[in-house]
Amino acid sequence: MLSEKRFKAMLQRIQTVYLLLVVLIAGVLPFWVYLWSDGEGTQVYAQSELLTSIAFYASALLALIAIGLFKNRKNQFVLNRLNMILNLFLLGFFVYRSLNLSGETAISEKGIGMLIPIISIVFLVLANRAIKKDEDLVKSVDRLR
Repeated sequence: MLSEKRFKAMLQRIQTVYLLLVVLIAGVLPFWVYLWSDGEGTQVYAQSELLTSIAFYASALLALIAIGLFKNRKNQFVLNRLNMILNLFLLGFFVYRSLNLSGETAISEKGIGMLIPIISIVFLVLANRAIKKDEDLVKSVDRLR
């Protein structure tokens, strides 16, 4: 269990806020917002597609684990990079799926949920920038000693 002092130190970092946003965006939002609707007008959510829901949960879990690694910035940075790669694969799947949807004879609609991996990647990049700033600050303080 985290002590109160460690918990406050974790929450004071901006990358924790960014990673919490990724947890909420990847873990909750795809199940409220539809990803696309097919030719019949049926809206497809993340829980309808097993691999998609697993990928979203994995992304949220990676971000949650990265929050717990706030003392080890290098591992946190690497875990965020892995999460970005996972989101890029998910985005690639959505692009492939949307290209298949647009070729149908009936009209299909792409949902706002297809943008979730892009939003997650943006927040992961912001978190990695903040981690890099922290790492550079620690290195500069070590040089002064």
